[in-house]
Amino acid sequence: MAVVKLNSDTYNAEVMQAAGTVVVDFYADWCGPCQMQGPIVEELSEEMPEVKFCKLNIDTAMPIAMSLGITSIPTIMVVKDGEITFKEAGLMQKAELRSLL
Repeated sequence: MAVVKLNSDTYNAEVMQAAGTVVVDFYADWCGPCQMQGPIVEELSEEMPEVKFCKLNIDTAMPIAMSLGITSIPTIMVVKDGEITFKEAGLMQKAELRSLL
């Protein structure tokens, strides 16, 4: 399953109102660790079709990042049936991320 690119207009419907598990990768194009996190998220999206994987560029959706208290990137957030169950900043390895799901 392809990674869904989010924006301010699609965030609520795709993440907070979605049924099931959603992983959101908060990133910026200029962020080196974010560029390393991206391929990990892409790989898991192909290996775990039952989970929705999304990316949100904080440079284009800063109000959402601020409302969630995201001050460092990359940040990975896991939402299950509209409830945030995990949120952590820093590069997350594939096995670590998979273990959360």
